[in-house]
Amino acid sequence: MKLARAWSTTAAATAVLTTLALATACNRGAASEDDRPTIGIDVPRSDSDFWNSYAHYLRKDIRTAGVDDLPVTNSQNDVTRLIANVEVLQKTGGAEAIIMAPQESGAITSTLDTLADAKIPVVSVDTRPDEGDVYMVVRADNRAYGTKACEFLGEQLDGEGKVAEFQGALDSVNGRDRSEAFARCMKKRFPKIRVFELPTGWKGEVASVKLRSLLAQHPDLSGIYMQAGGVFLQPTLELLEENGLLKPAGEKGHITVVSNDGIPQELDAIRDGYIDATVSQPADLYAKYAVYYAKAAAEGRTFKPGPTDHDSTIVELPNGLEDQLPAPLVTKENVEDRSLWANSVPR
Repeated sequence: MKLARAWSTTAAATAVLTTLALATACNRGAASEDDRPTIGIDVPRSDSDFWNSYAHYLRKDIRTAGVDDLPVTNSQNDVTRLIANVEVLQKTGGAEAIIMAPQESGAITSTLDTLADAKIPVVSVDTRPDEGDVYMVVRADNRAYGTKACEFLGEQLDGEGKVAEFQGALDSVNGRDRSEAFARCMKKRFPKIRVFELPTGWKGEVASVKLRSLLAQHPDLSGIYMQAGGVFLQPTLELLEENGLLKPAGEKGHITVVSNDGIPQELDAIRDGYIDATVSQPADLYAKYAVYYAKAAAEGRTFKPGPTDHDSTIVELPNGLEDQLPAPLVTKENVEDRSLWANSVPR
C-alpha cells in the first residue's frame, strides 16, 4: 500500500526559513525614523513541519505588527547555537526584545540572566525555561496534550493492549509535561494498557529505529502516541507501511495513532485513516502572540494573570508569566474545521 499524501521535504523547509530571513532583513533601519521597537527572533529548527509553519506565520505577522525585525536566526535544535544567535541579536543587532523557543529548557538560564541584566525582555514560544526571567511564555498546556492522548488511546483500545510512546527530549519541559501526564493518566485510568516509553530527543530517526526494534519484539502493538507529529509522522508511517502495518482505521490490524502538533500532514493522515487523532498546537497563534508580546515588552507594557481577550488564560510562573493558548483535539469528526490553522496554511 502506498501513502496517499506527499510529505514535505527538507529542501522546502529550508526555503521557508531562507525566505523568512530575506523578508525580515528588508525591514531593518526604520527604528530611528518612527521609533518602532527592534525585535530579534530565533526560530528553533527547520526539520519540523510544525516549526516551518510557525516560521510562515511569523513572516506574515511581523509585516503588520509595527516593529523592526532583525534577520531571523535559526538555532537548528542546538542550544549552543541559540546562545550565540541571541548574543548577536543583542550586541550587534540592538534588539530591544527577543523571541526564542529554547528546545532545552534547562540550558538557557545564563543567557536569560544576561538579557535581564541588559533589560532586554524575552518571549519564549512553546517552551517554558526552567529558570531565568521571561516576560511572557506563549504556550499551550502540554500536560493537557499528554492527558488528551491518553484518554483518546485508552478509549479507542477499550482499556487494553500495548502502546508505544515516542517521548520528546526529557530535558525539555514539553517532553517532561507530556510524558508525565500521559503516564499518570494511563496508570490511573487504563492500568491494563502496557506502555513502552521510547525517549527520542525529538528525533524522527531515533523514533523509527526504536519502533522497528519494538515491533520485532511485540508484533501485536496496538497503539502509538507521538509527542511531535512534525518530526515523527513521516518516518512512522513509512515504517508501518514497510512492515505491512499501515492499515486505515476500521480495517483489521489498524494501529491506533494519536499525535501532537496539528500540522497539515497529520490532518491528511486522519482523513486517510492512517492516524486517528492529533492535538493541534496553534502555530498561527504562537507566532501572532509572540510578536504581540515582544512589541508590548519593548514598549514597557505589563500584563497580569487571568483570562485574555483571545480565549486563553495568563498564569503566573516563578520566573514570569505564561499565556496558555487553546489546543483542541482533532479527529475525523472535526478534521475539516476551518478554524484549525492547518486547514488554511499554504502548502
